[in-house]
Amino acid sequence: KQAPKKRLYRARAHSNPLNDQAFEVPSTPNHVDWDALFPCRADSGSSPSGEKKMVEFLDVGCGFGGYLIKLAELFPETLSLGLELRDKVKEYVRERIDTLRENHRESGLYRNVACIRCNAQKDFPHYFRKKQLKKIFFLFPDPHFKACNHRRRIITTTSLDEYAYFLDKGGLLYTITDVEQLGKWMQDHLDAHPLYQRLTEEELEEDPAAKFLPSASEEAQKVARNAGQTYRAVYRRL
Repeated sequence: KQAPKKRLYRARAHSNPLNDQAFEVPSTPNHVDWDALFPCRADSGSSPSGEKKMVEFLDVGCGFGGYLIKLAELFPETLSLGLELRDKVKEYVRERIDTLRENHRESGLYRNVACIRCNAQKDFPHYFRKKQLKKIFFLFPDPHFKACNHRRRIITTTSLDEYAYFLDKGGLLYTITDVEQLGKWMQDHLDAHPLYQRLTEEELEEDPAAKFLPSASEEAQKVARNAGQTYRAVYRRL
């Protein structure tokens, strides 16, 4: 099966997350058909405690899915979910995942990864439970340069409170951007927050997920082609 063509799924580079949503969201995480999103979850059955696997890795604003797919490959036993606000881009990622599953049917790969349309600045409580997540990724988010639009940024003091609620103790929050001003904004907010501690460069070297931040996503590859600089910072939930 051939991979979908990006040119058929053109969309704006970014969307306004504060606009009214034109799509439905579940009332609670219990109203999501997780087995349909993750076939491996349906196949594996329940644990001795009766609990099924839940999403632990979250790629917020996953774009065309390059990094999300890499997560599925690096962590085949973990459920990784991409959130994408733009409907056409979400459909592309879903088609990409379906193609990978079809082409790797015998090995059963890529059944641990999925993508949904979701507004991360509004919808987290509809999909996730307290301390459920182990890793949250914010890769090349919209910089929202104008001061009047800074409230739209994905990293703010208020949003960090919410991410801390859903991130397990010891869980990691990853950021990377090619915009120096935004990189400083995100690091300043995280440094000032009492529930996050920045990882050292030595710790990052030992983290396979951090290793691919500057290379796996389509946006990262575009920055590399243009010989751009990236600003990476990863924080542990205390």
